[in-house]
Amino acid sequence: MSTFVSPDLLPALPADAPRTAGSAAAADAPGALVARAEFPLLAADPTLRYLDSAATAQKPRAVLDALADYYARENANPHRGAYRLSVAATEAYAAARARVARFLGVGDADTLLFVRGTTEAMNLVAGSWGRAHVGAGDEVVVTAMDHHAAFVTWQQLAIARGATFRICELTADGRIDLDHLAALVGPRTRVVAFPHVSNALGTVNPVREIAALVRERSAAIVVVDGAQGAPHLAVEFDRLAAAGVDFYACSGHKVGGPMGIGALVGRRALLEAMPPWQYGGDMISLVEDQRTTWNVLPHKFEAGTPNVADAVGLAAACDLLGALGLDRVLAHERALVGQAMARLAALDGVRVHGPSAERRSGVVSFSVEGVHPHDLATILDERGVCIRAGHHCAQPLMRRLGVSATARASFWVYSDPADVDALVDGVQAAQRLFDGG
Repeated sequence: MSTFVSPDLLPALPADAPRTAGSAAAADAPGALVARAEFPLLAADPTLRYLDSAATAQKPRAVLDALADYYARENANPHRGAYRLSVAATEAYAAARARVARFLGVGDADTLLFVRGTTEAMNLVAGSWGRAHVGAGDEVVVTAMDHHAAFVTWQQLAIARGATFRICELTADGRIDLDHLAALVGPRTRVVAFPHVSNALGTVNPVREIAALVRERSAAIVVVDGAQGAPHLAVEFDRLAAAGVDFYACSGHKVGGPMGIGALVGRRALLEAMPPWQYGGDMISLVEDQRTTWNVLPHKFEAGTPNVADAVGLAAACDLLGALGLDRVLAHERALVGQAMARLAALDGVRVHGPSAERRSGVVSFSVEGVHPHDLATILDERGVCIRAGHHCAQPLMRRLGVSATARASFWVYSDPADVDALVDGVQAAQRLFDGG
């Protein structure tokens, strides 16, 4: 299968464009980092301005080709078949795991579990490790910016186990309040969970600093929701683990891969000690009449027929991003975000939520006075601009912002300055409509 995209085939940033993940946004946003022609849905409609990549990214041709190629050439159940096709499927699945592990900076690929997405990953950790280790009087800490997939999962575990559920508040500009977090974490803390990047604000959180803070004060596990981190930032899990991170989860459809596939990475010692979360084929070692023993990692946590095709598609997406370089991806996004934030903030009645461009990824959340986000999204849609409107599965955050919903535009590798123009023009059109102009 030909799924790896060589860096030589990808467009280069201008020589003076920012190159590092920590650099400030460029004064002028560059063109698309990857041509729209590489994304069949975008190529089919040159007028479409897709600004909802934080919800799901469009799929590059390399991913679609990898999916089709697997089903056309290697489709079979892996692991137990002795025939050629089954062996090929087994090898494709193992190779996909190794490629995704490499992309996430995981040296021990067997500690990378394929799951349906970040939501399932959070439920796996809570349902397996959490139910075995969290009890009455213990404490579970999340943040006010957590996605419901994490917030509610840990909230419900705390309720079920009689633990205290604590919420770390945010600074005025939408960052995790580290002083408040330090005050919350103590000897009874069992879990600290937070997002690498806020899906609603785009805030990039200092993962290593937070993990070190937790380690200084407790023996809690540190769980990172990386759904919005992996598409934009180099994860380097092994380095994060050295700083104190125990689990990191991400979703395939956010990185340009298929829906219904994702990854959970964990420390080997923790995964080996955890009980299985689901039961079925592949995760079994020996079944006797009265007892069963479990397979080795990663199979212990992958019950049932593996999702081989989507794992192959996810690996293709990871290859593409790896070839681009995540530092370039983030620099590209921040240039566009900085441009969008400045132009939106210059409009009367528009409030941009969250930190400055150099502290966020490709997300801009904003409110327009007198225009409900859903109305704004409808007006923009009529002009071919796709944005997200609502609470973004972050109702606790919305309450702290003092709004019921926001409009959210999110940029990725195929975004360009024309997307910013279309967004701002659409907001102005909505303002004129609601002002009666």
